[in-house]
Amino acid sequence: MPKKIVVALGGNAISSGKFGGDVPSQFAQSRITAVYIADLIDAGHHVLLTHGNGPQVGTVLRRVELSRDEVYPIDLGLCVADTQAGMGYMICQCIRNEMVTRSSDVTATTLITTVRVNPNDPAFENPSKPIGQYYDEETIRERVETDRWVVKEIPSKGFRRVVPSPKPQEILEIDLIHELFDEGRVIVCCGGGGIPCFQDPSGGYEGIEAVIDKDLTSALLASEVDADTLAILTDVDKVCLNYGTPNEKQLDRLTVDEARQYREDGQFPEGSMGPKVDACVDFLARSKNPGARAIITSIAGCLDALDGKTGTHVIRS
Repeated sequence: MPKKIVVALGGNAISSGKFGGDVPSQFAQSRITAVYIADLIDAGHHVLLTHGNGPQVGTVLRRVELSRDEVYPIDLGLCVADTQAGMGYMICQCIRNEMVTRSSDVTATTLITTVRVNPNDPAFENPSKPIGQYYDEETIRERVETDRWVVKEIPSKGFRRVVPSPKPQEILEIDLIHELFDEGRVIVCCGGGGIPCFQDPSGGYEGIEAVIDKDLTSALLASEVDADTLAILTDVDKVCLNYGTPNEKQLDRLTVDEARQYREDGQFPEGSMGPKVDACVDFLARSKNPGARAIITSIAGCLDALDGKTGTHVIRS
């Protein structure tokens, strides 16, 4: 039986320091990533893809900033929607082209995805997710006054806008995603954690200024489609204790209880490995699949990780 795998692509899957950040460079990096995704498909797995969009949203917001006196601005929800579509197009084109070189007619499709959040989530009282560029004090003061931004000072770098990052509650397109996934379609969805929205008293939905953690949405997605594996792909082969120190230790396996304890001990910080470990724990807690597992590894190591040869495998016990 084919394995159902949700693959959460980190930012380095599309943007890398080696290639820079412009569109041709993102295509170049996406073509490399597509080779590894095609390997998963050729191995017979059903693949569902998510991706981050932090640098891309920052670029869109910069365009909004530069053109604010010329054209109408777009809100954060539309920024996420635009990057879902654009990045999805890029990823899917690269996967299709790679499959053509393998004489395969497999195609990939992007689904613009909205995710319901709770408007009473504590995150709205404490915005913490940095977005966009750095500003000097004079410019940021103007944005606070005119646009009511919440900002945070980053030592030696300047000031940056911060927005709420609520937890995902429901993927609104999940029934369609599940159906296509079960058919073996290669789908890119939930880009950037999904477009955040809330349900109003009438039952309708409205967008809300926030961003959702991509890995947490990936965990929700993987549980909802009954995935066998959640593979969170980053720029290291394994999770490490004491990362970047002489006492660094790579982890082959990590139980849920160990993961929680290491988080409490400060081993996996926010803005780094912390959200990825949290997502693995969340997936295993939500999933009804008795054989479910989560893996954190590099893009190049994904296929080997599925065979148990590399990666950090997060297990229930």
